[in-house]
Amino acid sequence: MTSMTEHAAHNPRFNVLLIDDDTELAAVLIKELEKRNYIVSHARDSNEAVARMGEQRFDLLILDRMLPGADGINLIETFRSHNPASPILVISALDHVDERVFGLQSGADDYLIKPFSYAELGARVDALIRRSSLHPITKLQVGPLTLDLLNRVAILRGEEIELSAREYQLLEYFMARPGQLITKQMLLQNVWKYRFPVETNVVDVHLSKLRQKIEKKDGPCFIRNVRAQGYVFGDDA
Repeated sequence: MTSMTEHAAHNPRFNVLLIDDDTELAAVLIKELEKRNYIVSHARDSNEAVARMGEQRFDLLILDRMLPGADGINLIETFRSHNPASPILVISALDHVDERVFGLQSGADDYLIKPFSYAELGARVDALIRRSSLHPITKLQVGPLTLDLLNRVAILRGEEIELSAREYQLLEYFMARPGQLITKQMLLQNVWKYRFPVETNVVDVHLSKLRQKIEKKDGPCFIRNVRAQGYVFGDDA
């Protein structure tokens, strides 16, 4: 039998987003998951959860259905837009079979009824991560533009585009979030890794260079400016 220490030693550092307004339960779950070598981010309500989703990618979501003023199920679509292949585990006191079926039909990969064993939750998380890791995403596709994540190259209509390291990071961030409003601050935080507001035109400069490479005269416009808000990426965005 594998010990918890042995398990943690072999488990890569996966990022987990936990959404639950019960801070005492969340603290216990975070402790259990950290013992298993997961990196856990905690959100207490839907607004905080959406903000977290915009900050980074997550390998798994643990979602309480009964959030303040909202059904957590409504967050599944938002999470999927950021993390299309990452599994979702719903935890809930709503134990009727119809509720479980609704949760799974809404996009959850597993449904665990409260109260539950913390060890069981950890085991289910391990299983979901293990299954999802067997089929990792290797390409992102938006219209005629493909991003090969293994070879770290962009291909437009069969032609490879030469990108700098920063341009590649920018394009990957955008292509992982098609149709989503991306603010300049999000780019500074997640691409440049600035942890505080700064006044700089570095985003504009790199976006201009990226646009010159992926937006040809006879092709689609991928990056659309949203006045005073940010940018939206898509095929003819």
